[in-house]
Amino acid sequence: MNGDLLLELAEAYGFGTVYRASNGLITAPPETSFLKLLRALGLELDDDPSEETLRFYLEARRREQATRPLPPCVVATEGEERHFNVHVHDGHPAHCWIRLEDGGSRDAYQDENWAPPVTAADGVVWGEATFHVPGDLPAGWHELHLESDDFTQTCTLIVTPAQLETNQRYIQDPVWGVMAQLYSVRSAQSWGIGDFEDLGRLAQVVAAEGADYLLINPVHAAQPVPPVEDSPYLPTSRRFVNPIYISVESVPEFGRLPDDVRAEVAALAAPLKAANRSASPLERDAIFAAKLQVLRELFYLSGEDEERTRSFELFALDEGEGLEDFARWCAEAALAAEAALAAEAAEVTGAAGRGGVTRHGGGEELAETTRFYMWLQFIADEQRRVAQEQALAAGMRIGIMTDLAVGIHPDGADAHTLAASLVADASVGAPPDQYSQQGQDWSQPPWNPQALAESGYAPWRDLLRTVLRHSGGIRVDHVLGLFRLFWLPRMGTPAEGAYMNYDHEAMVGVLALEAQRAGAVVVGEDLGTFEPWVQEVLRDKGILGTTVVWFESTPPDNSPRPSEQYRNLSLTAIGTHDLPPTAGYMVGAHNALRHELGLVKESLEELNASDAVWISQVLAHAQAEGAFEGTPLARVDFLDKDLGEYEDVESLLVGLTRFVASTPSAMTCTNLVDMVGDVRIQNQPGTNATQYSNWCIPLCTGGGEAVLIEDLADMELFHRVAEASRRP
Repeated sequence: MNGDLLLELAEAYGFGTVYRASNGLITAPPETSFLKLLRALGLELDDDPSEETLRFYLEARRREQATRPLPPCVVATEGEERHFNVHVHDGHPAHCWIRLEDGGSRDAYQDENWAPPVTAADGVVWGEATFHVPGDLPAGWHELHLESDDFTQTCTLIVTPAQLETNQRYIQDPVWGVMAQLYSVRSAQSWGIGDFEDLGRLAQVVAAEGADYLLINPVHAAQPVPPVEDSPYLPTSRRFVNPIYISVESVPEFGRLPDDVRAEVAALAAPLKAANRSASPLERDAIFAAKLQVLRELFYLSGEDEERTRSFELFALDEGEGLEDFARWCAEAALAAEAALAAEAAEVTGAAGRGGVTRHGGGEELAETTRFYMWLQFIADEQRRVAQEQALAAGMRIGIMTDLAVGIHPDGADAHTLAASLVADASVGAPPDQYSQQGQDWSQPPWNPQALAESGYAPWRDLLRTVLRHSGGIRVDHVLGLFRLFWLPRMGTPAEGAYMNYDHEAMVGVLALEAQRAGAVVVGEDLGTFEPWVQEVLRDKGILGTTVVWFESTPPDNSPRPSEQYRNLSLTAIGTHDLPPTAGYMVGAHNALRHELGLVKESLEELNASDAVWISQVLAHAQAEGAFEGTPLARVDFLDKDLGEYEDVESLLVGLTRFVASTPSAMTCTNLVDMVGDVRIQNQPGTNATQYSNWCIPLCTGGGEAVLIEDLADMELFHRVAEASRRP
């Protein structure tokens, strides 16, 4: 194999040919990985491509870039001139001008360029010219025009903020908040799962303790009918919302149900409400099936109210074609599932032998079902708005913050409707590290960087606009993915992975632009394998990073980081949703689970011994800074015992919370599971549903008793942790 040429071709398409692993070693993916990943991008390469073939694709790539009239997209920063190259037929004139977002126009200015002409494959000779956009253009979405005497062309010009202003206010006036997995937080009225009504209730409860924001898991859309994906980080669409979070009884049309129907609904909901007091894993399929059944009835009622119908129509108009495409995909999937069930039932009863089964999904039925799924988004949007209004009215400065997942399900709505901007034959994942020694395959098709640029980053923009609506802030999971993503060949292994580079100026810039327009704060989860300059870019853009106490150390002896050395442009917390609650971490719950599932090579004793050293150092360091206010440190053991035997675990938890509050970070965050002493892990990376009930664990005490929102006010630990969370 012509290895050097293959690597050169991979680099020409944006791949990094080596990367620094979590252990600090430079790692080179196998050459076969680049063959598979280049095929995923559409190149026709066999398993042993000839030198002639590789040179052909290299030359074609270079000619493509040297003969296209305008770049796919031009991204500039507010207050700075941005240079770009254009190409016209050699010897012909070139004129560039800008159509501004507000309808005005400006000229782009030409600079010197002595690049030699290039001959295209068809024999046409192309010359190159350089222009720049003025440095005083307003931030926004503009259009760049190129005119020559024989053609015209346009592309998107995006001017992004120099720095995200919404985050700056909290550097001088820090805030604290609470993070919670919404599905796990239930009230007495919940239908077995936390919903948007519960979101407003919880926001009011934590606001009364002084919290300025409530950060929740992604609420992206899952499958339109059961069975549904449990993980909020593997949605069918990141732009749209999961209707399972709709509070059925809060829908305005619910009050108009006839008495007999309401009695049937009450009977349907009764076992779901009874499950709120259970510590057993959530059963999304049964919950969603019940909600869909009732929401269908409410949808029919909604058409009888002209004002409600008008509000729905305006919502649909605002969301545009994207909403209709998503809803149509949902409708087709739902009707296909219904038809499959009918066919199965008919086969069992023998109906198939008497003429077959009538297939569902005709034009009228498809149109009505599409409208139903559009209406569900309307209802979800209404309830999200109400929750944010309640949070702000309760005194929060930021309100509800939502999480943005890295990617989408390979067979979901976005994979279908945004197929032109994705790479179906690749999968996003993570290289091996100390927490998942075999690496991870998240199965999500990645953005195609070239196609995304060609679209003017419209899919990224539209996604952000919907997610940011009714949100005081956004946390971007794996924000490093805006710089590069670890691609695996579809059905490959993490050992075959390689990094694809993205235009971070565009990806981060669009994020900052849309957040600033929405008045929202932005936190980037910048944990994992990355180059140091990445955090510098995020810092200069004003985007907060993420700091986790368990991961913070200082050279040269790797001792725990002093609180005053924590980043100020960051959200700091003890742990993350991918780690156990603090109480569980201190007694080795994660080690026991990983060892049981065979995810690690070390013995349980080795894992516990290693963690015990570090945890003891962190606790001793926090105590030295006064975080425990004289409370003696308990000996931290890793034994298979009930948490109740560790009398001071709650005091340790409170002390670590106080330590976090003492840092200079603009935002600090307390996990709701820590406020109730929970120990169970919400998600164990590198596992599937057959191994562990990821994303299905309800909020419970350390003793395993379910906790409802109504219980929080009477819990001593809840108030102790809240008091420790308040900023000095």
